[in-house]
Amino acid sequence: MNPTSLDQSGASKTKTFQSSERREAVKNEYFNGRVSPKPAANRWHNLIASNFTIAVGSRIHGNKCEVYTGGMRVRVGNDSLCYPDVLAVSGEPKFTNENFDVLQNPTVVVEVFSNLTNSSVRTQKLEGYLAISSVKECLLVNEDEMRIEHYTRQNAKQWIYRIYNEREDVISLDGVNCKLSLSEVYAQVKLRPSELTSGAVN
Repeated sequence: MNPTSLDQSGASKTKTFQSSERREAVKNEYFNGRVSPKPAANRWHNLIASNFTIAVGSRIHGNKCEVYTGGMRVRVGNDSLCYPDVLAVSGEPKFTNENFDVLQNPTVVVEVFSNLTNSSVRTQKLEGYLAISSVKECLLVNEDEMRIEHYTRQNAKQWIYRIYNEREDVISLDGVNCKLSLSEVYAQVKLRPSELTSGAVN
């Protein structure tokens, strides 16, 4: 079987999943050809996602940017559909169809996770997000401790990786031209002490 046939088969299955997902009340992700439920978000997870959205949204007025929280899907490769916790788009957003519910060109992707999140799934999702050509920045935000991993695209094959883990640290999101502090992201969130004590690592 040639690669074109495989791509068409994967695209067809993804399209079928999209149709059935719209009829379901429960969020499911379609990842590497398998359907899996999106875990319910707890109090801290929701606060972090909301804080992030408010901080970014309040700084992009007048810019051609849009921010989506929780309910917007993004296509990852040919056979995966995921619900990142926060998405930001610089410029005109592009969608796969007239339902406007699968975003094709995210600029910034934010995924909130806990220490109990399956590490292999987390890694696979990260690799998928980084492979999206429009993505300029990807952030992995820990809900259990003050720790944000920030990936910034330099070119097609190179990313700068930074870790932020102090309340005074400031993250520059150049993709949407704004800055936010960890104190904003983690406002009202109860955390256990971070295992790292150093500042941002470049």
